Amino acid sequence: MEDNRISPIQRLLDNPWVLLVLGIVIPIVSYTLWGLYEYMTLQRATLP
Repeated sequence: MEDNRISPIQRLLDNPWVLLVLGIVIPIVSYTLWGLYEYMTLQRATLP
């Protein structure tokens, strides 16, 4: 008798909706965090 179990990661990656959500959420979160980091590390501008 063969054991034809599919691993949970394979089932997750076979789902196109999960890939769509990950493809939208990961860039939004990473660019938001990157932008917040850049904003927090900006130095004050010196006015003339």
